[in-house]
Amino acid sequence: MEAGAGGSGAHLAALVLARGGSKGIPLKNIKLLAGVPLIGWVLRAASDAGVFHSIWVSTDHDEIEKVAKQFGAQVHRRSPEVSQDSSTSLEAIREFLNHHHEVDIVGNIQATSPCLHPSDLIKVADLIQKEGFDSVFSVVRRHQFRWSEVKKGENKMTEPQNLNPAKRYRRQDWPGELYENGSFYFAKRHLIEKGYLQGGKMAYYEMRAEHSVDIDIDIDWPIAEQRVLSFGYFGKEPLKEVKLLVCSIDGCLTNGRIYVTEDQKEMVSYDYRDIVGIDLLKKRGIEVRLISERDCSKTLSAMQLGCAAKVSATNKLQVLEDWQKDMGLSWKEVAYLGNEESDVECLKKAGMSGVPADACAVAQKAAGYICKSNGGCGAVREFAEHIFLLLEKVNSARKQMEEVSSAGKETARK
Repeated sequence: MEAGAGGSGAHLAALVLARGGSKGIPLKNIKLLAGVPLIGWVLRAASDAGVFHSIWVSTDHDEIEKVAKQFGAQVHRRSPEVSQDSSTSLEAIREFLNHHHEVDIVGNIQATSPCLHPSDLIKVADLIQKEGFDSVFSVVRRHQFRWSEVKKGENKMTEPQNLNPAKRYRRQDWPGELYENGSFYFAKRHLIEKGYLQGGKMAYYEMRAEHSVDIDIDIDWPIAEQRVLSFGYFGKEPLKEVKLLVCSIDGCLTNGRIYVTEDQKEMVSYDYRDIVGIDLLKKRGIEVRLISERDCSKTLSAMQLGCAAKVSATNKLQVLEDWQKDMGLSWKEVAYLGNEESDVECLKKAGMSGVPADACAVAQKAAGYICKSNGGCGAVREFAEHIFLLLEKVNSARKQMEEVSSAGKETARK
């Protein structure tokens, strides 16, 4: 097959453009959205679609490169010339193609579209590889009446653009109009080299309105999180609710400092917000247990947390495995908050893992979530909120599965 001609033999690459600079939110592309870096949502969808020969992130920033690789993407370091505020997507894509001659088709996926699903990408790949389209782009259907703009100082009236005011459509009687939503643009190499992302034999792909989320244009961050929790794609493996949180005492629940009085009594400090976090977890039915390498039983007794604890633990992983087996839990149902090298194996085992902001480097590398708060300064409360987000995801995913199952049964009846 001729290179760039499409078909299943052509190299289809997913490409996410992610500059470090942002006029709005600094490093927005890797800011956590519902517990996942923004760019991670689309990289996970692209990976699970299984239609791409390669998945790339084009960036000029070290931190974005690090996150991209964590999600299994390859990284193209873009030049300063195409990393300016004035640089266009087309310029960045053409630079990428100049360095990757094996690529025949580019699927340019917008990092700011966190509700993209693999099923959308699979169907688009079929359009361009099997049905012979040269370019395919995403659209969404909107039911909005348009009027002509009247600029200040102009002595004229506005005019209707897509309606008759004397006979306004009811929503259910009007199919609406198709608008680009910017989620993705697929195009063959020969078009891009000529300076086009859309051209040749073109097709649009209509996305569901609830999946058409563009953080740059439509919504702000808190609203986006709720949309993602309701309509985002959470991965192939079914999510499970966390049933057990194990928290390292020193450096997580406390700041790791030990104060010694003149009569050689030890004192530690803790943050009341963390106690509230533990109480909230318990109210949601999540068991909270504590672990320490020190013998700090007197301190725990004074704190009156009402949590089972293991002190003088020489092997934290063994303790964690014993608790997991005793409760009959899978690892996906276990969360762990640690901060030291001795916590690393536990962080790797747990289905959800976190560390305070001031945890040691090896613990940070092993963790799935790094808190903004330091140990003893609200990190437990913050990690509790992260767990609650997962619970919302689980409930949302369960509803999605129920809807799919219901739709399947309805189709079968027909």
